[in-house]
Amino acid sequence: VQLQASGGGLVQAGGSLRLSCAASGRTFSRYGMGWFRQAPGKEREFVAAINWVGGSTAYADSVKGRFTISRDNARNTVYLQMNSLKPEDTAVYYCAAGRYSDTYTSPYDYPYWGQGTLVTVSS
Repeated sequence: VQLQASGGGLVQAGGSLRLSCAASGRTFSRYGMGWFRQAPGKEREFVAAINWVGGSTAYADSVKGRFTISRDNARNTVYLQMNSLKPEDTAVYYCAAGRYSDTYTSPYDYPYWGQGTLVTVSS
């Protein structure tokens, strides 16, 4: 499976961005999807996940109430809407395709990864 993330950029604190991740080469609609991020000098961390039909989601505490994950199975795309961005949200954001259909918060449950898109939030 191939994953292509896009939508990153530079935004001021308090602003919004929407990330997209287009999938190909696999039956996208059968699998859970996730977003992770990695800031400079830090480990990769879980951000959000969604199950195969979009009926179940999970979020890191640090982004709850500000970020929303969604998916469009007809377009083989998963989204991450990010609002009220903070400088500490600055990181490379990665989308990932899960091993099965549920929501997963561990990177070990995601065998497929996109290349990442950089989000920079200025103060």
